[in-house]
Amino acid sequence: MARNDDNKMSREEAGRMGGETTSKNHDKDFYQEIGQKGGEATSRNHDKDFYQEIGQKGGEARGNNGNNGSSGGDGKMSREEAGRKGGEARARQRDRN
Repeated sequence: MARNDDNKMSREEAGRMGGETTSKNHDKDFYQEIGQKGGEATSRNHDKDFYQEIGQKGGEARGNNGNNGSSGGDGKMSREEAGRKGGEARARQRDRN
């Protein structure tokens, strides 16, 4: 167990233990529900530009993992393109609501 200088549990250890306990006490539905609530709260608090930016960043991050997204001329969309399109689609969906 990680301890700090005062022989108390570290925040990291407390967080890990709390997470383990939570995962033992809750099922998949619990995590889906809190994820949905978080997504709805984020949607209320951010605009179209936010979703376009995170979609673009996600696409770039996926494209820069050494794989560069698509494997070549197989007709598949690159990860960067998919992230960009996902961000744009989410922004359009938010604009309609």
